[in-house]
Amino acid sequence: MFPGTEAYDIDLTVDEEAVDRLLDVRPADVDPAPELSFCRNVFVPLTTACRYTCTYCTYYDPPGEATLMSPEEVREVVRTGVDAGCTEALFTFGDDPDDRYTAIHDQLDEWGHDSIHTYLRECCEIALEEGLLPHANPGDQTREQMAAVADVNASMGVMLETTAEVQAHGGPRAKNPGQRLNTLRVAGELGVPFTTGILVGIGEDWRDRAESILAIRGLHERYGHIQEIIVQPVVENERWRDGSPDVATLRRAVAMARAGLPEEISVQVPPNLAPAREVVDCGIDDLGGVSPVTDDHINPDYAWPALETLRDIADHADVPLRERLPVYERYLSPSLRSAGFDGTAADPPAGAAAEAWMSDRITEALAADDAAGERYRAVVDGTAPV
Repeated sequence: MFPGTEAYDIDLTVDEEAVDRLLDVRPADVDPAPELSFCRNVFVPLTTACRYTCTYCTYYDPPGEATLMSPEEVREVVRTGVDAGCTEALFTFGDDPDDRYTAIHDQLDEWGHDSIHTYLRECCEIALEEGLLPHANPGDQTREQMAAVADVNASMGVMLETTAEVQAHGGPRAKNPGQRLNTLRVAGELGVPFTTGILVGIGEDWRDRAESILAIRGLHERYGHIQEIIVQPVVENERWRDGSPDVATLRRAVAMARAGLPEEISVQVPPNLAPAREVVDCGIDDLGGVSPVTDDHINPDYAWPALETLRDIADHADVPLRERLPVYERYLSPSLRSAGFDGTAADPPAGAAAEAWMSDRITEALAADDAAGERYRAVVDGTAPV
């Protein structure tokens, strides 16, 4: 059992022999991927408020300083993404910000919302209206919270970070591994294609990393919903001065993730935070969501690389680079493929009926006979310019 799972009635354990096998994995034990993918996105940070105060995070602002993007501001940012050829609107905010920040709660109330999640739903609708697929990453969520927005998201995500209790999560508002694992479970129960990952270098050890990877695997084996995991090194910033993992550590962590996860789950390193060229032979097959128009608001000191940099990484690995949607192709239902996709998507994953992975709202957006629908289809069939 992992810390905090009792409170959520999560029956999740990992096999000790599997842990030991992962601890023996090294980069030479995995094969390089045959191609690299990425997604063009626009970053929409609804608010920098968060109930947590993790010591490595520069995203959150204290009460009194955090603000909330208005619907008009959201629409403006989304339109810049559409103009730049993006397909994804990446919505972020801290965990339950209206629980701790009176001003945020009052602003939501003024706009007719009783929670940040009902407001997130409105903003996802704006993105769909303008021609982008929402991918929301709003931290820990209850079943009720995720259900309120799942049908207007093509995919969603939250970083597991680690199943260990670490001091970097400490303080009066400490992150709890059980909460994160519950969010991953809820996504599986609701049939939401999901992105998660581990954060390397925040005080966890190698056994913790192996257990975190296997916990993700265990949930995926139940529900089939994990589309990718991110192996992300903690980076130096104004709040974190305890260093970043070296390249050898990151290479080993990436290789462990690749070896410990089913083949259908992509492994990503974020190229603005990690030396992607130096780990590309360790099994990564994705470079994540990259924005041509907005900053990485979670890591503002680390600019997104230009598309040319992604091409250089792929050239260095001697593999092709392709664009993808925020939802991976294997989650596209047969009805979408018959609506104009080229039919190359793999069979849908186990854990839910094929049609259950895409809501009617997202299905309509993907199959629409408009500029956005044409862009989505061009990405899937490989005719979109990279």
